[in-house]
Amino acid sequence: MALGPASLVFCSPPMAHVPLLERIGAVAAAGFDALSLQPGDIWALEAAGMSAGEIARRIADAGLQVAEMDCTANWMARQDTAGCRVPELDTLLRSLTARRVVETAARIGARSVAAIDLSPTPPSLDEAAEGFAALCDLAAEHGLKAHIEFLPVSAIATLGEAWAIVSAAGRGNGGLTIDAWHLFRSGSTLADLAAIPGERIHTVQLCDAPAAGPPDLWAELMTGRLLPGEGELDLAGLVGTLDAIGSTAPIGVEVFHARQAGQAPEEVARAWAGTTRALLAQVRGEA
Repeated sequence: MALGPASLVFCSPPMAHVPLLERIGAVAAAGFDALSLQPGDIWALEAAGMSAGEIARRIADAGLQVAEMDCTANWMARQDTAGCRVPELDTLLRSLTARRVVETAARIGARSVAAIDLSPTPPSLDEAAEGFAALCDLAAEHGLKAHIEFLPVSAIATLGEAWAIVSAAGRGNGGLTIDAWHLFRSGSTLADLAAIPGERIHTVQLCDAPAAGPPDLWAELMTGRLLPGEGELDLAGLVGTLDAIGSTAPIGVEVFHARQAGQAPEEVARAWAGTTRALLAQVRGEA
């Protein structure tokens, strides 16, 4: 069954410390329809001798789909991630080349591939559009979508910058990731989002936060995001805007918070699902 706006996706990066095969059961039990994966989830199991086909079967047997592969960080010619403040993360990002990540997504049966850029200086529009077009073409060879995730701490910081790249690339399978924290902390607005064609929103990631950001956005990005409804971001307005523009993207939940390090995956998955369903029911009038 195709994923759509009524589908709930568990975004795996905040729970990457839990091995994938231990994560699946908790995600399924909480009622998620799908999960996103990181390439390392697959590479670790393949290195241990498990085939991609077997990994995909385990996920399907749990009643889950793979929404997106999150992410490639090296999809432009410069392949520079020196702007990353965490050395271990910088090393990881350098390994996430476009071809390697797309091929991993394809063999696991993912729906799409996300792209970020943490290089120290913003790319030119021509450079970024050329790189994204090439990523989209790689993805299209496998029937996949590709989407840029803008981050306020990155070289592609705003919705407007990301959309300009997608538009200039001119690829039908190219689109955007809309992450609630990135949207509001970047200074992008719901009016900006309302101007984007709904079919170009490929995935959505919800979390919450206080209305005003801290001086250190990196710290909040990685350790201080809140469950939907715990903060003051206009998540109801965000979901309402996505619905109004006709977005068919599934709704993901991605909450990076330090407290989750000591929580069982079952507890995390239940909390993410429960708060997000409550938000969607409020906005859409669903039971």
